[in-house]
Amino acid sequence: MLRIAEEVTTALEEGRAVVALESTLISHGLPYPHSLAVAEGLEAEVRTMGAVPATIGLIEGVPVIGLNGNELERLAVGGDRVRKLSRRDIGAAIVDRADGATTVAATVALAAAAGIEVFATGGIGGVHRGATHSWDVSADLTELGRTPVLVVCAGAKAILDLPATLEYLETQGVPVVGYQTGEFP
Repeated sequence: MLRIAEEVTTALEEGRAVVALESTLISHGLPYPHSLAVAEGLEAEVRTMGAVPATIGLIEGVPVIGLNGNELERLAVGGDRVRKLSRRDIGAAIVDRADGATTVAATVALAAAAGIEVFATGGIGGVHRGATHSWDVSADLTELGRTPVLVVCAGAKAILDLPATLEYLETQGVPVVGYQTGEFP
């Protein structure tokens, strides 16, 4: 059910580095054309570091590992017809043959299904402030605890309850390692 770009397949077969990238920032995170420019810039940065980028999303209900330029633009200009997909939403989007941009949780799940071991993103979701009343906890945290993919990020989004997010990651058994920092960013 996955469509994996030839470049990604070749890199995986040859044991070369592949880095998964999410697509939500393309359709829901930034306005067009900035969103497309950032997506292309992230892919270029991964290439600069010697790895193959694999931006992940759904096109007409097909999970695509390594979106091409036209597909990146399709998600960037798609507006409301592009669904924001967490892991739980993938099945429905496949059945509906929908276009979808993947969150951290969905990207990690699809990356693992494709055999990609590393994912990079700006920030993960987490425990929201006031979660003791709302139970608003990102699916990202559960996914990080059950899926064997290394996530490289700048930490959790600043609007979250960072101490509670760190506690939840500990509960899920997720090792958190800081690079050149002694605190959870």
